[in-house]
Amino acid sequence: MALLNFKRRDTVPMTANGQVESFLQDYSIEVMPRTAEKVADFRALLPQGTRVYIAHIDGTPIEDMVATARRLNADGYQVMPHFPARIIKDRATLADWIARYQGEADVRQALLLAGGVATPQGTFENSMQLMESGLFDAAGFTRLHVAGHPEGSRDIDPDGGDRAVMQALHWKQAFSERTDAEMALATQFCFDADPVIAWAEGLKAAGITLPVHVGIAGPAKLQTLIRFAIACGVGPSLKVLQKRAMDVTKLLLPYEPTEVLSRLAAHKAACPDSNIAQVHFFPLGGIATNAEWAIANGGAAGVPAARQG
Repeated sequence: MALLNFKRRDTVPMTANGQVESFLQDYSIEVMPRTAEKVADFRALLPQGTRVYIAHIDGTPIEDMVATARRLNADGYQVMPHFPARIIKDRATLADWIARYQGEADVRQALLLAGGVATPQGTFENSMQLMESGLFDAAGFTRLHVAGHPEGSRDIDPDGGDRAVMQALHWKQAFSERTDAEMALATQFCFDADPVIAWAEGLKAAGITLPVHVGIAGPAKLQTLIRFAIACGVGPSLKVLQKRAMDVTKLLLPYEPTEVLSRLAAHKAACPDSNIAQVHFFPLGGIATNAEWAIANGGAAGVPAARQG
């Protein structure tokens, strides 16, 4: 049985929350080559020009990554592949990846991050080293995103603090000011708006003004989300899922991001100068399920390309 049973809509839903619709404008979404293969037609699901991140999991051949990028680019989407520093062997490999993406899929955007492996497989360890290589600038990349951690990162700060994270963010802020690359922070997914809002406000107070693209888990089974949250180190907002799991009336129902997005959208409407800029979806319950939720709840912001005039 499908997690969600949406009927096809040929018009924009009239019940869309105006604040949510505004906040979902230009949302982005993440795919992997193996999940993208399951999608017959992205244009039937995603709005025209959607930024689509392609997650590069250790062991995924670069050929598969580039093929996915080529398909998405041909469909009219902005392609932003991951460049995980710790799985890139050396400068020559990095240059080769950039050349392949550009030559075959006209890629001009990248998400730079350390990567999900504990031990570097080559000469790179973090996203700052990738930026310092100068290869993205030389290739004419116009947009570089980096990772944000509203709930901290034990990988970067093993003691549970934020000293190393903040040092890195100040470096990236300075990099954005001395280059012409458009930059933003794409955060890990969360289930509670308040820690994200507090984190974003703290960054701004510290002089870090990079736009924040808030990671949101798309609709999925509760058990699936709890498994991903534990694996990815999501901390305080995991309590939201645990509390839901204790409610037998909700335990078997699929999680939907309505509450967290409504809270973030209300904050953005009340504080338009907030550095919280837009939404980045992690479709943990499936790309189609996530896109259908956006279509049903996002008003004009969710209308897929195939239905746009």
